[in-house]
Amino acid sequence: MFDFENCVMGLLVHAGEARSCAMQAMQLAREQQWDEARKALADADTAAREAHKVQTALISEDEGSGKIAVPLILVHAQDHLMTAMLCRDLAEEMILLREDIWHTKQG
Repeated sequence: MFDFENCVMGLLVHAGEARSCAMQAMQLAREQQWDEARKALADADTAAREAHKVQTALISEDEGSGKIAVPLILVHAQDHLMTAMLCRDLAEEMILLREDIWHTKQG
């Protein structure tokens, strides 16, 4: 039996974890903890993959036929995932920039 409520909650939880890890990665980069920052980005990727699994389950259940209603909570969960993905991408760029600047100052 498909459990819509748990799917939506899973989407929210994993997206939130991905965003938190991306933010943590930027904080670690601020402290020049480059390896830890990369690990936090990898953790963000793992959480995003889990969110995508949930998203895929929702899409599979719907079968492209509109069987699943789209309540506001699902829209909210999808928004969280997209924000987390954007945050992760920007975090990677910011970390690279910080590291480049740090190496230039050391040089």
